[in-house]
Amino acid sequence: MKLSSSAFRDGEDIPKRFTCEGENLSPPLAWTGAPAATRSFAVLCDDPDAPRGTWRHWAVYDLPADCAALAEGAGNRGRRRELAQGVNDFGEDGYGGPCPPHGHGTHHYHFRVLALSTASLNLRAEATCHEVEQALNGNILAHATLVGLYRR
Repeated sequence: MKLSSSAFRDGEDIPKRFTCEGENLSPPLAWTGAPAATRSFAVLCDDPDAPRGTWRHWAVYDLPADCAALAEGAGNRGRRRELAQGVNDFGEDGYGGPCPPHGHGTHHYHFRVLALSTASLNLRAEATCHEVEQALNGNILAHATLVGLYRR
């Protein structure tokens, strides 16, 4: 599989509009090459460089097998009815953009798309991003990662 964004390339800086210092929009994402057996997708974003360990910024799940992209802003708060989204480590549903501590250096934001063997993860509406990630175990057929950089 391959994951890409029209907003930034793998290993490049994430534009400010997709961060806490900008409009805090989720970036546009598109993927290709999913296995034929795919029944759904999940999209995750986390920051393994956070001072207290991995910080979970976003989890979208139960995307239909014919989905191949998420538009800019798809993960904005209040869109729970449109997309199944986990509660991020900011305590909010939906996308929470990069927001590393000032002077902490460059952080690496891992956007991942996962092709799944199940149509639904059967999670409660208030599931956290961590719970979404745990529910993926045993259901992953393929995955792809896009890494964006951000510092303050």
